[in-house]
Amino acid sequence: MKSCPFGRSNLLHRGAVGIFSIFLAINFAIGAAAPATSPLEPPVTLAPRPGASAPPAAPAPASAETPSPAIENSVVKVFSTVRDPDPYKPWTKREPAEISGSGAIISGNRILTNAHMVLYASQVQVQANQAGDRVSARVEAMAPGIDLAILKLDDESLFASRPALRFKKDLPGSKDAVMVYGYPTGGASLSITKGIISRIEFAGYNMSVHGLRIQIDAAINPGNSGGPAVVGDEMVGLAFSRLGGGTQNIGYIIPCEEIELFLKSLDASGNYQGKLAMYDDLQTLENPALRKLLHLDAEAKGMVVHRPISSDASYPLKEWDVIAKIGDVPIDDQGMVSINANLRVHFGYEVQKVAVQDKVPLTVIRGGKTMKVDLPLLKERPSVITESEGKYPPYFIYGPLVLSEATSQFIAQLTRAGSGMVKLILEGSPLLTRLGDKPAFEGERLTVVSSPFFPHKLDKGYGNPAMQVLKTINGQKVKNLAHAVTLLRDAKDEFVTFAFDVRLGGETVVFPRAEMVTATDEILTDNGIRDQGSPELMAIWKKTAK
Repeated sequence: MKSCPFGRSNLLHRGAVGIFSIFLAINFAIGAAAPATSPLEPPVTLAPRPGASAPPAAPAPASAETPSPAIENSVVKVFSTVRDPDPYKPWTKREPAEISGSGAIISGNRILTNAHMVLYASQVQVQANQAGDRVSARVEAMAPGIDLAILKLDDESLFASRPALRFKKDLPGSKDAVMVYGYPTGGASLSITKGIISRIEFAGYNMSVHGLRIQIDAAINPGNSGGPAVVGDEMVGLAFSRLGGGTQNIGYIIPCEEIELFLKSLDASGNYQGKLAMYDDLQTLENPALRKLLHLDAEAKGMVVHRPISSDASYPLKEWDVIAKIGDVPIDDQGMVSINANLRVHFGYEVQKVAVQDKVPLTVIRGGKTMKVDLPLLKERPSVITESEGKYPPYFIYGPLVLSEATSQFIAQLTRAGSGMVKLILEGSPLLTRLGDKPAFEGERLTVVSSPFFPHKLDKGYGNPAMQVLKTINGQKVKNLAHAVTLLRDAKDEFVTFAFDVRLGGETVVFPRAEMVTATDEILTDNGIRDQGSPELMAIWKKTAK
């Protein structure tokens, strides 16, 4: 059993201030990949996976520096058996791994932990503090972007003597004393570390998600993931990451404000509805020449719209607009807003405060005139290269060829091998050149050859097409993986021709169509592969051609 290594790799997307960058995506710490951080911040490593809980008494009064002993009874240890996807062999999963982390008991007989603790988990168990037995649990809700998950127990008797932690209603203050509870590597019993609130900012989490983040100097190590951070007798956040490299005692917690947003975003079935945000590319208004070009007076402040997320005529924002206010809150020339006398954060924080019916009111300066607009918000950044969001990759095997969908997780795997990244650069692969691009049309996704050819006489003389993006099948442009399967299903020609989107090198491969069906069955049998494709693609394959 190993403690969770602060999380798995997630491709970094830049949110409202720009496009995302693959090269900042991955940082390793304690043998595991780091979570994405704000593009303006150094990479952060996700916290490990432990947690536990034990019987308590009624909470006694506590000082800011000495929480009630009853807090310990509301912390649990979480055990997960996880099987991560293998993006290069999407028909299978990686070997099971036993990991452990922490969790916090919250209202409604629920346990709050990090999403990276239970992502791709086939089994989850919970152990209360000072208890021997483990209780089976299931994942009720999960949001990988903000790294939160809710667990429910099969046997809820554990909650009878263990109270739910109280959330602090407002943000803690800078330099407030904080205690972090969890089960880090180095022992089996509950660990409590002490520190102070060092910094509060609005920064990147995972995928394209941004949120409020609290930095603390209390020691956070593998196994602390999902453990509560407490000021007095109130929980102020959940441990989720620490800064990697040679730094010491720089950890991060997800504040209760973000946790509350997550809980409110769950529908009646427990499904997470996502976090609203704006994804327009913006730039600061600090340069004097830029201000002069836009004919702005000295009092005008805000952020300049560099590239709106939509070019539709009806879209409220246009290039060179200056966003001066969000709601009634002024935005300064660095894109910051004042929360109180001692705290400034990126104005994206206000989106989640003032949004109404998926829109946010903005005051915009356009052509020297001030106007008010209602900007529609999105739950994810539109991208031709998608996020897996905790799902196993789709795939389809056709003869010796394995097709899958290009995701940021697939590309992140390539960044770990220098040769893989060099190959993409030399080929001018769309996996890099289209990184951050919006779909050119509805439903556009990149279809990629995820694996080398299976050994078979049909691929004799061809090179290895792995990591290449499929461009056409029999001369027809491939829109996405489902469309590729449809084209193969409906093909009538004697041969099937595959062309790839490669700037240098590469080949066009041709197969005899009739022999590909027989070859597919042989390859599946020889390699012990149960299914030719993922269920949604097999439904397309078996559907009668139009």
